[in-house]
Amino acid sequence: MLLGEVDYSLGDALLTVLWIFGFVIFFWLLITIFSDLFRDHEESGWAKAAWVIFIIILPFLGILVYVIARGKGMAERNMKAAAEAQQQFDQYVRQAAGTPGESTADQLQKLSDLHDAGKLTDDEFATQKARLLG
Repeated sequence: MLLGEVDYSLGDALLTVLWIFGFVIFFWLLITIFSDLFRDHEESGWAKAAWVIFIIILPFLGILVYVIARGKGMAERNMKAAAEAQQQFDQYVRQAAGTPGESTADQLQKLSDLHDAGKLTDDEFATQKARLLG
């Protein structure tokens, strides 16, 4: 073989990329399945152990069977976790912004209603309005 001569064709390179892609997808599926399995609080410890053993001994078949048998539950748990994360984020944003669940417009409306009902004087209304508007 001469210097610079390569015995690695474009087809071999594409096949290598395909193998690497498959390897990454395989481990991604393993991580996803194990995280779903241990996040499920309805499954008993013995059932979780059986799934882990099945997936370790026969990984391709175990992954396929898990996705077929528990795919709907995986989707529901993922949606529930995403909704909880969104709710916690929204609560954090409201807390950081200083409004405990109400917008400034809502607070101004309540303030106006109290003023119209005669429960706030003009001075109290003006002070509170100035505080809300900054």
